[in-house]
Amino acid sequence: MSRIRVLIVDDHAILREGIRALLSAQPDVEVIGEASDGQAALGEVARLDPDVVLMDIAMPGLGGIETTLELKKQGRRARVLILSQYEDREYVRRLLKAGVSGYVLKKSAGAELANAVRAVARGGLVLDPEVARVAMAEANPATAGQADPYETLTDREKQVLKLVAEGRSNKEVADVLGISVKTAMTHREHFMEKLGLHNRTELVRFAIKRGVIRVED
Repeated sequence: MSRIRVLIVDDHAILREGIRALLSAQPDVEVIGEASDGQAALGEVARLDPDVVLMDIAMPGLGGIETTLELKKQGRRARVLILSQYEDREYVRRLLKAGVSGYVLKKSAGAELANAVRAVARGGLVLDPEVARVAMAEANPATAGQADPYETLTDREKQVLKLVAEGRSNKEVADVLGISVKTAMTHREHFMEKLGLHNRTELVRFAIKRGVIRVED
């Protein structure tokens, strides 16, 4: 029986080591690589072609949402399983819309993580019970019909928005995404106009409110 090939993506080395140890103890799971951010993850997925990408959300540069969008855009077959400490509605809704196959909380992962990897590899959708409750709340008819301006942005504009909100310069945005500085500036102008934002303060406030970036306690 072939083993499930997993790529671990998290910006904390200690956490990656812990996950590797946990999964390596499973006879049907093989950890084939690691990445510390979304940009590196894209390269490793292209190089290693994993079955499952076990990915954190809040990482510098391309986060879990932006990386998932890019993987789908590239047509990668790997299924994305999110492992995060966050369970708020904005993250859950955007990740499910982006096409992740599962969402497990770090605090409740433990031995269940291997089972989640197996289920995702089989094509299932895995949601931590707490995350499922948040997802159900989002599906409540009372919240339906409320337009979210963030969803008017293209995938690339969402990526640029996160990087700019983190304080990256136009050149840094261009380097991370592999585009020209002029293109990065154009995307920035477009999303600022679409969102009705006029300066960086408003941009950062919007990004925090909508869960695009997070201010650590």
